[in-house]
Amino acid sequence: MTEKQYGGQTGRENNIEKIRAKNITPKTLNKKINNINKIDEQSESNLGGAGRKTSISEKIILAGKIASQVKSYAKSFIKKDIPLLEIAEKIESKILEFGGKPAFPTNLSINQIAAHYTPSHDDKTLASGLLKVDFGVHIDGWIADTAFSLDLENSEENKKLIQASEKALESTTKIIKENILTSEIGNAIQKTIESFGFSPIINLSGHEMKQHELHAGLTIPNINDKRNIIIKKGLYAIEPFATNGDGKVYNGKPSGIYMLTNTKNVRSPIARELLEFIEKEYKTLPFCSRWLVKKFGTKALFGLKQLEENQNLHHFPQLIESSHSKVSQAEDTVLIDEKVIVTTR
Repeated sequence: MTEKQYGGQTGRENNIEKIRAKNITPKTLNKKINNINKIDEQSESNLGGAGRKTSISEKIILAGKIASQVKSYAKSFIKKDIPLLEIAEKIESKILEFGGKPAFPTNLSINQIAAHYTPSHDDKTLASGLLKVDFGVHIDGWIADTAFSLDLENSEENKKLIQASEKALESTTKIIKENILTSEIGNAIQKTIESFGFSPIINLSGHEMKQHELHAGLTIPNINDKRNIIIKKGLYAIEPFATNGDGKVYNGKPSGIYMLTNTKNVRSPIARELLEFIEKEYKTLPFCSRWLVKKFGTKALFGLKQLEENQNLHHFPQLIESSHSKVSQAEDTVLIDEKVIVTTR
């Protein structure tokens, strides 16, 4: 199919602007997604993977619109002492209600845990402290990745940390464009966070995204790393992390978040069943033990262990600030194409 059948470039931009309109209902979004899914994708796109460029852009914008509305929803109900399990399930259910799918398990990381904490199926942890809420939406593998932080203990330092990461993100979305250097983005993040008296996390970064690939090639540093890497057209997640600590993270306990790395044979029947389901349902996107326990029961935990031992899966660790100091995070997804669009706003 050609762009001409959708009214050429002008028709494409008009359609995208309609998708980005405020207050789209779940029913409307579902209808748009169903229409897009009927498109016969045949040609190549500069964003990677198979598919007509117009269709891919629409999927990206729709995923971002869903993420934006789910973010507003999450901010409206998250309060101190709500179980993290309840928060994760509500966010993921709302994504499904809008017609998207979770691109990865909802991360709910408190204080010094910078990333990769998702509640298990029997988690009893309550929301507290400086809570980072990081979630993703995908439509046909095209991803919107977004995050925000909440102060749940009425702390002035927490509020300042949150402001630092939010202003750092804002500084990058003002300047990002095709052919800018990644180090220029990192420099804007670093200078903004340091102006608040904090440090950026130097070994966490933003990232390029492609279809069914959350981390695809190019990284966007949170510091000026002096590297002359040029940003091209594509889809990027920008995510500054600010801390009052040392500014590095180390690998902590296993998170219960996994990603498929290969499909080599495994003996255990439950492991084989899980492997088949994971390959079909998640492909190379991250998933969690909680999701599999919900579908297969607690026997899924044994199957996951077998798959991990057989090296079918990568198990992500929690990421902990090295001096055990608090961390804030802000994140948006940016599409660089004919225009630069922050899809998650």
